[in-house]
Amino acid sequence: MSETGAALPVVALVGRPNVGKSTLFNRLTRSRDALVADQPGVTRDRQYGYGAHAGQRFIVVDTGGIGQDDEDIDARALAQTEAALAEADVVLLVVDFRQGIMAGDEAIAEQLRRRGAHVFVAVNKSEGQTSVSAAAEFHALGLGDPWAISAEHGDRIRLLLEQVFTDLPPPRATVTAHRADAIRLAVLGRPNAGKSTLVNRLVGDDRMLTQDAPGTTRDAVASEFMFKDKPYVIVDTAGVRRRARVDDHIEKISVVKAMQAAEQAQIVLLIIDGVNGLSAQDIRLLNLAVERGRAAVIAVNKWDGLSEKERLTLHAQLVERMGSFDFLPLVFISALHGTGLDDLLGAVGDSHRALFAELSTPRLSRALEAAVEGHAPPAIHGRRIKLRFAHQGGQNPPTIVIHGNQTQRLSAEYKRYLTHQFRKAFDLYGVPIQLVFKNSDNPYAGRSNNRGKDRDRGKPRR
Repeated sequence: MSETGAALPVVALVGRPNVGKSTLFNRLTRSRDALVADQPGVTRDRQYGYGAHAGQRFIVVDTGGIGQDDEDIDARALAQTEAALAEADVVLLVVDFRQGIMAGDEAIAEQLRRRGAHVFVAVNKSEGQTSVSAAAEFHALGLGDPWAISAEHGDRIRLLLEQVFTDLPPPRATVTAHRADAIRLAVLGRPNAGKSTLVNRLVGDDRMLTQDAPGTTRDAVASEFMFKDKPYVIVDTAGVRRRARVDDHIEKISVVKAMQAAEQAQIVLLIIDGVNGLSAQDIRLLNLAVERGRAAVIAVNKWDGLSEKERLTLHAQLVERMGSFDFLPLVFISALHGTGLDDLLGAVGDSHRALFAELSTPRLSRALEAAVEGHAPPAIHGRRIKLRFAHQGGQNPPTIVIHGNQTQRLSAEYKRYLTHQFRKAFDLYGVPIQLVFKNSDNPYAGRSNNRGKDRDRGKPRR
């Protein structure tokens, strides 16, 4: 049996500096990842994030500030727009209602028209205005009916997205074709960490071009292999560089490919070059995987080339830097020589079982009770927060629903404590755990008085 996945659609935000692209990025991704400031050109690097609308997930790309002043705005705007067109299914041209049409807007619009891009004009900062009056001037850009929005306040964003996904071209099929029972893996990492060498070793074939140069792999490529009678599909993605070092739009597209591969995978393998250690970019890649609910395994490659002292030092550094990712397996391998691969796939198997673990309500409730007995949530305004019972809300990733009162007042620290306790109780390592809190009325509330009245009913009064 085979499946063919569709790549997540990509929505790119383009426009002049200070029109609100970063604010719109944060609104669409429901994050604070992009820097927002009232100063032109603040966003220097391209920002990538996940968005969702009416069950449709998509990737958002913020092209950042495209110029510092009017003298260089056109050249840099066209370069950014060209890159956006190469990777986007839909382009949102963000303009500023308060400033009206500027020369930079017209230059970008001309480029979009010439390339035949699928474009929506988003007239930002139009809060307090009717759609008709706010959009009127921007019809002159020749890109269809403009949409009046406010990224800061969220005005009419939902209506814009509804139209975007109504008009969205059919999704592009990916290369992923595999058995339905296969474990789906995506290999992420910085360039030249050894991702393609690892895939070749697991697949048993030189399907990936490998050479001692970063960035050799440009596209996501899927391959099937068997290990101990279990089918796997592994996708090698282009190396993801730190954005400031990304010089051409093909390398920028590789970030989108990696995000799409992680979305379709069940487990992400993050490959780290043992010589260079764990970088800030590796941490960002882990965040990318975990925020999408993916299991992850960290594989330190080229381990065999280190001395014993270097191994001990690197291991200590990795454990220290993993921080909130300390629940992820850490495996040391040599893709070139094939050492450590049994441990790697063993960790993959454990993570896969944790993804689809079945957690009974009685066991979950007992684990919750034990956690509360060990460390009760603090009282809020003199009222104790009560956590009554828990049940499973889903798999892949495991989701635990906790019922109680005042659950909205639980601190992030206490939620992390509960996550840690559930992880230990059910051996849920290698996977993120999602906790959902519900405020539930006490089913016995108000019944004690009635029961008392029932007992008293019929007794003679004194």
